[in-house]
Amino acid sequence: MKHKATSIRPFIGAKDFEVSQQFYGDLGFEETILSPGLSVFKIDQLAFYLQRAYVKDWIDNTMIFLEVDDVTRYYDELSALNLSSKYENVRLTPIRVEAWGKECFLHDPSGILWHFGEFIK
Repeated sequence: MKHKATSIRPFIGAKDFEVSQQFYGDLGFEETILSPGLSVFKIDQLAFYLQRAYVKDWIDNTMIFLEVDDVTRYYDELSALNLSSKYENVRLTPIRVEAWGKECFLHDPSGILWHFGEFIK
C-alpha cells in the first residue's frame, strides 16, 4: 500500500470533559470545538481529538508519545505550569535517560499518560 500520510490524530477520552479541555488549553494546545463533547486540540501540525467519553480500562491504558526537540526545556516549562496543584490526579515525573534518548511523563486529569521524549540524534 502506497500513500502519503499527512497526520495522525488519536481519539482520547475524558473523565471530566470540561476539566480536560482546560488542562489541554493550559498545555498550549489550541482547541476547536467540533460538537458538544468533541474537540480537536492542535499545536502546529500535531493534533488529537478529545471526546466526552470515559471507559476506565481504556483511559488507564492510553499512552501518547510526543517527540520534542529539547525534553529538558519542555520539562522545565511543564514544571513551571504547576499543573499538579491545579488539577486533581495530574502528576509530572522527572526526566529519565534511556538508551534511545530521554523522556518525562505527565498524567492528565483522567489518567492518560503522556510521554514527552527526545531521541538521541
